Amino acid sequence: MKQVWITKAGPPEVLQVREAPDPTPAAGQVRIRVKAAGINFADLMARVGLYPDAPKVPCVVGYEVSGVVDAVGPGATLKEGDRVFAMPKFGGYTDTLVLPEQQVIPMPEAMTFEQAAALPVVYLTAYHMMIYTGNLRPRSKVLLHSAAGGVGLAVLELAKTRDCEVFGIASQSKHAFLRERGCQHTIANEDDYAAYVREKTGGRGVDLVLDPVGGKSWSDGYDLLAPAGRLVAFGLSAAASGKTRNILHALTQVVRSRSFGPRGLMDDNRTVSGVNMGHLFGEIAMLREELAALVALFEEGKIAPYVDRTFPFAEAAAAHHYIHDRKARGKVLLVP
Repeated sequence: MKQVWITKAGPPEVLQVREAPDPTPAAGQVRIRVKAAGINFADLMARVGLYPDAPKVPCVVGYEVSGVVDAVGPGATLKEGDRVFAMPKFGGYTDTLVLPEQQVIPMPEAMTFEQAAALPVVYLTAYHMMIYTGNLRPRSKVLLHSAAGGVGLAVLELAKTRDCEVFGIASQSKHAFLRERGCQHTIANEDDYAAYVREKTGGRGVDLVLDPVGGKSWSDGYDLLAPAGRLVAFGLSAAASGKTRNILHALTQVVRSRSFGPRGLMDDNRTVSGVNMGHLFGEIAMLREELAALVALFEEGKIAPYVDRTFPFAEAAAAHHYIHDRKARGKVLLVP
């Protein structure tokens, strides 16, 4: 099999394709011949050396794949030839993958391999933040950072299902695209989004803030919450200053992150919560229930994962550069 390895912490050029023997499924496991693998910002943070959950380098990362089952272990119920998508906890940058069957989901007939590889992480993150954690009510006002990313586009689709009004922050060049995807208010990264939100909401603020940036951004978002509003933190991208590691910059962003205590939250009638899907891999029953809900939404035509570009394994470095350079809209995939 072929895999894309992070050979050491550093810029995208540290990614390297290596070969290894094909794995064999054990009891309750299946082997997938991978057709596409999703790239997430956590992968970039791991490569830079700023993702504490990542395996020790050298390693293979990647949280989501799609492909075809080509071997099954004793006791597995899936069959050879089944089209599936899956969520490994790392190891997804590969053309052959063995996983416990519980982490593997049959694909809807109408879903492409590219769509399937683009769904698990970003849609689960969006669904868990908005529905499970964020208690998204119909006609809510939502402030969304990194609106043109994979999670951002998933949020826009799920927001439509509840007739919500979304304030999306993204690069100016992506605003027309976001409006086409249903974002009612587009805000440039360099603009004073707090002033804009207060103006458009008559000073009331928003019901839900979804923030993968962190640092001072969490404090600003909290101050924009309406009564009974919720801030959901799902990343700390502010800690990444570029394509290589800058420990001082990362620590500065952590220090700038506001602390929230129970008494203050009680007095403000606000909620702050966090989502890290990588820490929920032990909650298989919950994840499968949420994925089933997302598959149903796909089959109803209410969501459709948007894939910006695919890159072959040999161009994995170019794929990471593409995301670092803020060129991506939606998901970027690797294909064997």
